[in-house]
Amino acid sequence: MAEQKTYLELSQDTGSHKFYEVAVKSCDMTIRYGRIGDNGNTSTKNFDTPQKAKSEAEKKINAKLKKGYEHAVKGVRKKRAITRRAISSRKSSAKKSPVLWKFATGSNAFGIFVDERGCWAGNESGRVFALDHDGNVKNQYKLPDGVKCIVSDKDWLYAGCDDGNVYDLTGKVPQVAYEISEDVDIYWLDIYDGILGVADENGHVTVVNHEDESQWSAKSSGSSGWMVRCDEIGVYHGHSSGVTMYDWEDGSKIWHRKTPGAVLFGWQEESAVYAGTTNDKVVQISKKGKQGITYDCDDSVYSCAATEDGKFVFAGDSSSSVYCFGPDGERLWKLATGCGSAYSMQYYQERLYLVTTDGSLTCIDASEQAIEAAKEGKIPKPKSIKAPSASGVAKVGQIATTTSTAKGVLLECYKQGSKLRMRVLSDGFQKKWNVQFPKNLREEGVQFVVNELRESARGGFYRAYGEIKKVK
Repeated sequence: MAEQKTYLELSQDTGSHKFYEVAVKSCDMTIRYGRIGDNGNTSTKNFDTPQKAKSEAEKKINAKLKKGYEHAVKGVRKKRAITRRAISSRKSSAKKSPVLWKFATGSNAFGIFVDERGCWAGNESGRVFALDHDGNVKNQYKLPDGVKCIVSDKDWLYAGCDDGNVYDLTGKVPQVAYEISEDVDIYWLDIYDGILGVADENGHVTVVNHEDESQWSAKSSGSSGWMVRCDEIGVYHGHSSGVTMYDWEDGSKIWHRKTPGAVLFGWQEESAVYAGTTNDKVVQISKKGKQGITYDCDDSVYSCAATEDGKFVFAGDSSSSVYCFGPDGERLWKLATGCGSAYSMQYYQERLYLVTTDGSLTCIDASEQAIEAAKEGKIPKPKSIKAPSASGVAKVGQIATTTSTAKGVLLECYKQGSKLRMRVLSDGFQKKWNVQFPKNLREEGVQFVVNELRESARGGFYRAYGEIKKVK
């Protein structure tokens, strides 16, 4: 049977620029979607008969036509440039910082996360690297598009990608955890107990639940929301007009605090959030909305971080400098990165980790002894590390199979209305609870085995953890 293919596009002057293609061949229906000009994401579903495959394809096509898509010819409309963070980087005149090692990712790097397990960096080429604290590569991933940010939710690790998806990096192979939208330009995201907060280019903040369904979306008073941070209390959104706090449940505004200049980056600790701004400031704001200390830099602040107790606050500016401030806002030191401006940063155990405009993941010794030596021009010779070849890196969606269900937890994908859900079949679990599980692996009737199921802190659903295998 010949393949029947339908190609649609939705292109708006200041909005969506995406395609949706449905192909039917015999009993298989294949859907491909994404930004116009990209290869996009592909999924295939098998039906009992060719008629059922064709009927489901027609439903998909009609649904898209109702949303404004139109029949189009592939290749006529050209790809639009993805919004990148508009950053210029100048050379710092300060003395060099004590860099211990520098890892070259290969292109501009935005995403970074550091904890006791190691360091992760993601760049605009879609490559994500996992390293130990000495810069040795332990693992790497290849995502379909540029990485905007990397965030952690306790034991889970997620990467926000320019293709509109959020990928779970917890296992050996990246999987799609949330499908925000193929045309949403993710600027930043954060996650708390499986609930995702997303800030986009238009100044919206959207909260998405564990089933990848939007709970609410709000438009802040500003645009270009580079900051979103989440905790058990609420969502903190930084944008061109300041920082706004929203309630988790319904998105109602709790408070708003104007900042000197637009917010370019945000950090949070237990009792406060920190906003780096275009007006050379880092502003401390309590989680009750009260403005605290202002930390003065010499140029626009691209990134910031703080110690857990807020004793020290760090900042990176557009002139390739990093700063450290004391608890009263006093500037303790300013040093040059030696590798461009820091798009993002994180502090961990007396080390400051940066991802920069030259594509480096850089580790700086931020101990008092090392900084004092650097002020005198005494710095160590940094170890320079190159990214390994990307050959052999596991692709998104790859999954092992098994015939044994004796080890691990057995799950099954089922259909509830128009949604594909996951439920647990193994004994000892709440059978009525759904399971947070990769979106790209869900297929009605298919069973999987996972290493563990962990109950959400909020209760009411489970979260799959560890390696996933498909039952043959």
